[in-house]
Amino acid sequence: MKQATSQTAAARLKTVSKLRPTLAIVLGSGFHHVLAELKVVKQIPYAKIPGFPKPTVSGHAGELYFGHLGKTPVLVLSGRAHFYEGHEMERVTFAVRTLAAFGITDLLLTNAAGGINKNFRAGDFMVLTDHINLMGANPLRGPAIPGLPRFVDLTEAYDPQLRELLFKAGKSCNLKLQRGVYLAVSGPSYETPAEIRAFAGLGADAVGMSTVPEAIVARQLGLNVAAVSCVTNLAAGISKDKLSHTEVLETAERVKKSGAALMKGFAELYGKQ
Repeated sequence: MKQATSQTAAARLKTVSKLRPTLAIVLGSGFHHVLAELKVVKQIPYAKIPGFPKPTVSGHAGELYFGHLGKTPVLVLSGRAHFYEGHEMERVTFAVRTLAAFGITDLLLTNAAGGINKNFRAGDFMVLTDHINLMGANPLRGPAIPGLPRFVDLTEAYDPQLRELLFKAGKSCNLKLQRGVYLAVSGPSYETPAEIRAFAGLGADAVGMSTVPEAIVARQLGLNVAAVSCVTNLAAGISKDKLSHTEVLETAERVKKSGAALMKGFAELYGKQ
């Protein structure tokens, strides 16, 4: 069986709808209520898109939506593939390559994260200013791809203009946004208190198990990237409670309306540029 390419997958998407957004949003844990705000034009399960891996994590539906947030056309990916599920990095980032082949120019990534910064509280939203990759792998490893840079500059991995739109959107819905550095680990086990102390010393404000591979590949492809974490719990050693994925989902449920309002506000501001 011939392996699907991102061009094949993008061609399939173009048959689903005539809508041609330039903005795509990837919904991680804690952001799926955004779908309640989306005026859906068409939807397609990942299983029907060539090359798309089916997510196996609770809270990740595995569907792609064409629609409008406010009046802005968007592609919304509900769920992602994670490195810890056993996928190769090529599979983890396949959706991003498909989005670029489709014609997306701007990408908003979302995730659930553990708070390391002691000023953070569960339920906060953090706009990423930078990241630290401790996943033990880089999605650009392997043969060079003709026509694309191999040594990608990540000085501004997260676009300042898109970041500014997020803060404006937060202000418009009375949501105080944190900002900070996201540290990515491979997971799926949560971190030890000693690791969290080490990560704090490295300058990390939050820790999670996704987003960074997608951001790196998006930058290789020339996409502008922004990212938001929902701080669903305080990290090990900071929180007195034992960590669980159930807590992540419960916090996400509590702040779902705020997250949805932020995404909608961002899309509306993006559409007015």
